[in-house]
Amino acid sequence: MSLPQFQHYTPGKDVVTAAKALEEIGFDSLWTFERVLVPEDQSGPHGLYGVPDLPWPDAYRGVTDPLTTLAMAAAVTERVELGTGVLVVPLHLPLRLAKQLATLDAASGGRVIAGLGSGWSPDEFAASAPVPLSERGRAMDDFLDIAAEVWGPNPVRFKTRRYEAAAADVGPKPARRIPVLLAGSTERALARVARRADGWLPTAVPPAGVGATLRRLRELAEEAGRDPRAISCTAQIVTGDLTESREQPRAPYTGSVAQLVEDVAALVEVGVEHVYVTLPAAVRDVDELIDRAAELHERVRAAGL
Repeated sequence: MSLPQFQHYTPGKDVVTAAKALEEIGFDSLWTFERVLVPEDQSGPHGLYGVPDLPWPDAYRGVTDPLTTLAMAAAVTERVELGTGVLVVPLHLPLRLAKQLATLDAASGGRVIAGLGSGWSPDEFAASAPVPLSERGRAMDDFLDIAAEVWGPNPVRFKTRRYEAAAADVGPKPARRIPVLLAGSTERALARVARRADGWLPTAVPPAGVGATLRRLRELAEEAGRDPRAISCTAQIVTGDLTESREQPRAPYTGSVAQLVEDVAALVEVGVEHVYVTLPAAVRDVDELIDRAAELHERVRAAGL
């Protein structure tokens, strides 16, 4: 389940309330995402996902910081894993981000899942990134190289085109090997997943598309000399409305809680191991979030999923 990061929630208070309740209900993981800003000019390349003139949702205005939000959840939970879906890696300095994730993992007793993406917003890059949008792929590779060093034993050493560390101690170390999931669906992004990641993290991809891409991903893993079965899949169900859908056929990830359970089952059928839902975007407040989350969890487990 996603945590409440939107501006109609109270930062801190609602996160703590939701995290405690969602763990008690029985959820396996809690998730946050990263959105730095919402541009007023949404024309041309400034549109959502880089699609010309596609408007950004109002829900993206005032999104809380993902790692701060996860830290609050970590402090009041004991069991649930803590995932980012996704952190936009090129918006961060790689050593600093690797250290933040390691610190959160150490503090939570080994519960962090690093879901990472390379980004798409020229406005976010212009405002905050240490690299240009055109170098986002290289920035992802640099981070993966640097994080592997930072999360490994001391002394830490690395050298990339932009960053260099001579032998140095960097800590704390993660409590476990942090799983790395990568987003993206282009051939280049999938090749990086196949070579370098523990799993793929699709967002709002219909089940049929997830299944087809997973087959391609595992072909690429085999070509890269990896065991295809070692590539996991965690899918994000993006929903912003729980009104029952009467469309025939129904569009994936639309409709009531009962209909979302059908989508979870369809994702399981194509090989997805883990699913999380953006339910906080579809409800009015934290009390409704907890009620609907409990209903979703009960229905999913009753379905044997």
